[in-house]
Amino acid sequence: MSSAAPDGPIILFDGVCNLCNGFVQFVLPRDTEGQFRFASLQSDIGTELLAEHDLPTDDLESVVLIEGEDCYVKSAAVIRIANRLGGVYRLLGPFRFLPRRLRDGVYDFVAARRYRWFGKKDQCAMPPADVDASARFLE
Repeated sequence: MSSAAPDGPIILFDGVCNLCNGFVQFVLPRDTEGQFRFASLQSDIGTELLAEHDLPTDDLESVVLIEGEDCYVKSAAVIRIANRLGGVYRLLGPFRFLPRRLRDGVYDFVAARRYRWFGKKDQCAMPPADVDASARFLE
């Protein structure tokens, strides 16, 4: 694992995608234990982590969850994040028993249209002011 990466789980997200940034904004207040760290796919550490896990470093249309040596993408990442958040979000857990092809098909359908439906920023979004960016956001 990258020497710059923390030991805990890391969520990689598309930093210019409004939907992806909304997902991060959703996770932050619900991650009451502060277990997740975040990095954009476009950042140097994001690119480095993708390469370390043999994932494409360009044109990746997925949220990625890295837990040590394990890596989850697309619907598996979302389900795993929901499970780690606990509470009512664990209700997404049984979806892991659906065929991956079906889950990822829905994920890919939304991902292919995310910029059109939710918009796109000119540059990676900054963390919200009430979040200690140095502790939660990498790079």
